Amino acid sequence: MSDALLAGLVLLIALGLFAWDRVRHDLVAITALGACLVLGLVAPDQALQGFSDPAVVVVAAVLIIGRAIELTGVAAAATEKLAALKAPFSLQLSILLLTAAVLSAFMNNIAALAITMPAVASVCRASGRPAGAGLMPLAFATILGGMTTLIGTPANLILSSVRREQLGEPFGFFDMTPVGVAVAGMGLLYLCLVGWRLTPSRKGEEAASGGRNVFELAPPRPASEEEAELTPEALFDQIKEAGAHVLGVVRRHRRLKPDRVDRLASTDRILVVSSIDPWEFAKKVGCELTVERSTAQDAVTSRVAVAHGSPLIGRPYDTIAAETDRELRVVAAGPRAAGADGPLGAMEIRAGDQLVVHGPAERLESYLRYGRLLELDRKSAVAVQPRRAALALAIYAAAVIAAVGFGLPTALTFAAAAAGLAALRFLPSGEIYSSIDWPAIVLLGAMIPVGQSFETSGAAAIVADWLGLALGDSALWAAAAATTAATLLLSIFLNNVATAVIMGPVAIAVANQLGVSPDALLLAVLIGASSDFLTPIGHQNNLLVMGPGGYKFADYGRVGAFLSILVVATSAAVISAVFG
Repeated sequence: MSDALLAGLVLLIALGLFAWDRVRHDLVAITALGACLVLGLVAPDQALQGFSDPAVVVVAAVLIIGRAIELTGVAAAATEKLAALKAPFSLQLSILLLTAAVLSAFMNNIAALAITMPAVASVCRASGRPAGAGLMPLAFATILGGMTTLIGTPANLILSSVRREQLGEPFGFFDMTPVGVAVAGMGLLYLCLVGWRLTPSRKGEEAASGGRNVFELAPPRPASEEEAELTPEALFDQIKEAGAHVLGVVRRHRRLKPDRVDRLASTDRILVVSSIDPWEFAKKVGCELTVERSTAQDAVTSRVAVAHGSPLIGRPYDTIAAETDRELRVVAAGPRAAGADGPLGAMEIRAGDQLVVHGPAERLESYLRYGRLLELDRKSAVAVQPRRAALALAIYAAAVIAAVGFGLPTALTFAAAAAGLAALRFLPSGEIYSSIDWPAIVLLGAMIPVGQSFETSGAAAIVADWLGLALGDSALWAAAAATTAATLLLSIFLNNVATAVIMGPVAIAVANQLGVSPDALLLAVLIGASSDFLTPIGHQNNLLVMGPGGYKFADYGRVGAFLSILVVATSAAVISAVFG
């Protein structure tokens, strides 16, 4: 086989595994890199060069910087003040969507979602609307904001590396801003005027009293020795009549089916699912929750969602109690916990999980930011230290100014800013490394050499020839529209890093064939790679709002289809005007 065919085959298999989504993306990337190494498509001394690429350094640094600023609370406090403005719902939502887009241009878009999501949910509730009216538009707004700067999303940095490899210079910090701002502006206008009205009216799981909660009950104890103990069957019938479904009985860390239980021991735990508040339900059926109420005067109960990148992912639910000296406890969990094999506390935390957490308000507030937990049903005051927040923002601004105004390498300035914030203890020492999304770093570092092999083997040129023939003598706007649309459709099934790795070299080759500026089609790829509006699996933020918003798979296409068309048309028009 020719090198081009081998490179194409490796990439196709990798793309299939990415789309299948049953294998970790970082493992797929490492496997693809290993295959390229074995087949001679990547030289041994180049196999690990992707991990030293400036794009990887910048992504790691931005995650640290964004987390440090997030922990100061300044962005959350500003967002809460904006949400408190007295204005019609559409105007309040528009202000918050614009805020989210601006935040995601300069920090990780998951962090931007985490900061603004409670405010959007609060505004929806205050107007008598379900949280779903605002959460999908919010997720889309954070995606749109990522198009506007070099650091807005890892795909932008990948395309900058492709440009450096093939054209000699990377993208500047604001090189994509004219096109990105135009597209983001049109997208936000659509979301603010029309998009939110197309969201479904069904309620999500945003409120602890309205969502389906899975929690554990301790069997009731007889009031006296003469009082007969309830049989399991009678108790289960009583629970069912009260509005819950018995999932099973946890005994010695094993879950038994209800019909297999003939007697209840005092150490047994009844696992139930109900839309009724857990405290009220336990009182209603004469049982006790396995979690005691806090005696703190400021005790609150809040429903939260676990964001991607949370340091709690992979650890049991009981971790929250252990790390807070049992001041905070998990009272209940979302519907995924219905499949638990053992005690609720032993379940492994996953991204997107929903938990009902109870404890002192002040301790909860600090833990939410540490654990990257998105509060869905209770707006709490955010404590901000103005001088400390101003210093963090000044360090970040200095990194941007040094890169844009003085031409210093972005990787250098952002790494210095991250190191400075860490040295000044803006992050707890144990969180400096945990704030980095290491699977994303591995994915980036491994896919860069794989993408380079796709170009050096000639495979990208072959694909470009096909596209060149299909486009013929098309005008620049048509070529840009076709490139953006093709990238957008590919990003439905793949993460935007893999999409950028494939389409970047192809875009440059097509541009050379058509005699147009390579930057024109690279920017078309940049826009398309970040336009994940049609499915919940296209972007982590889309998936994260799915449960709280009560969305179904098809809802994303309902809101996102016209937005995708608008993105393609706007980007083509602006690219044609700028480069035509």
